[in-house]
Amino acid sequence: MHHPLFKLISKMSTSSDEGNCSSQSAGGGANQEKMYKGVRCRRWGKWVSEIRVPGSRERLWLGTFSTPEGAAVAHDVASYCLRGSTSLHKLNFPSMLPPTARTDLSPRSIQKAASDAGMAIDARFITSRETTPIHHEALNISVDDYL
Repeated sequence: MHHPLFKLISKMSTSSDEGNCSSQSAGGGANQEKMYKGVRCRRWGKWVSEIRVPGSRERLWLGTFSTPEGAAVAHDVASYCLRGSTSLHKLNFPSMLPPTARTDLSPRSIQKAASDAGMAIDARFITSRETTPIHHEALNISVDDYL
């Protein structure tokens, strides 16, 4: 049986490339920002996540990530820690909750757990990109063609 992360990485699209979200949202890909719950894209291409604390106006900043999946997992961890098992059906990747996710954490501990989980996903995606050969077609265009 494969780990859910392998399925996630295999489904990874070009929207996960660093810096790609800003160009996507300008060119008809505005839905990229709504790809995952609790995730939005900054103009400069980084993905961020924050979550509202239930029963208050307070928001917890979860971090800035290189991939939308990293930000989504951070949101999932925080949502689970804040709301418990009632949030499972609303998570982006419910099968990827780390075993350390608990409902009795302080807000500061929730931020750290969520950020750590998101950064771990970012690291795995970036590593998988570096170790997976990417096949690009060579462009037969020269600068001289435009002069």
